Amino acid sequence: MDEEIRRAREFESHRMHLRAVAYRMLGSVSEAEDAVQEAWLHVSRADTHDVVNPRGWLTTVVARVCLDFLRTRSSRREESADLQGVSRLEHVPAAGDPEQASLMADSVGVALLVVLDALSPPERIAFVLHDLFSLSFDDIGPIVGRTATAARQLASRARRRVHGAALSPDADLGRQRELVAAFHAAARGGDLDALLAILDPDVVARTDARVLPPGASREVRGAAFVARQATLASARARFTQLALIDGQVGLVIAPGGRLVSVLRFTVEAGRVVAIESIFDPERLSQLEVAVFPA
Repeated sequence: MDEEIRRAREFESHRMHLRAVAYRMLGSVSEAEDAVQEAWLHVSRADTHDVVNPRGWLTTVVARVCLDFLRTRSSRREESADLQGVSRLEHVPAAGDPEQASLMADSVGVALLVVLDALSPPERIAFVLHDLFSLSFDDIGPIVGRTATAARQLASRARRRVHGAALSPDADLGRQRELVAAFHAAARGGDLDALLAILDPDVVARTDARVLPPGASREVRGAAFVARQATLASARARFTQLALIDGQVGLVIAPGGRLVSVLRFTVEAGRVVAIESIFDPERLSQLEVAVFPA
């Protein structure tokens, strides 16, 4: 009994760290909690007398559980992709629990989670454990079933994808980022005047037909109409973050790091002249998304 109590106390002392590890790997607070609970089931049955570094050992246990989660996620992703993008966003609850909110706030960012979600499970595990939690490749190798050298290569490939070629030194990129950030802030705050200052008078906004009701127009033209539409969609802003999409600054909408939609912007003469909203999963899967350096 004393051994069980000691083991439970040891696990609880590292629970917040383990949740953070699992969240970065899975991009979901609820899945992270499930992974930590699953890890506890493994730990509760294990012989831990020879464990020298409990925190490191527990991290590897959670990582293995997360790897299994990632490998079996495809069926759940296909099921969720059948839902309509707009309605999905409206029913995602906010993290009301302070501990969960803290975990989300301490996350690596929506855009990075989107990129991580496009990696293979071994690449994601190797990158997160090494680059975000400083685990050695000697420790990561056995988790992903590779040698230390192969694990290093996995993390390197993931790193190139995360901070890849899309990060162009083009000077126009800075202005694009300013405009898109201003659009996001104005839409989130419902500031019509600020939106009108950013949008070209003849701006056109296009949306995938799959998320529109039958008979609805795929295009909205004119700054006043587009600005009004943007403010009506402000509820989605808390899931939205700037990112590079095919080398251009845009917005990703990704509750829990699961990419639901992107907004692509066309900028001319310092104003937004076109906005394209993409919800179609097939089109989303073909986009190259990269995060801005911290």
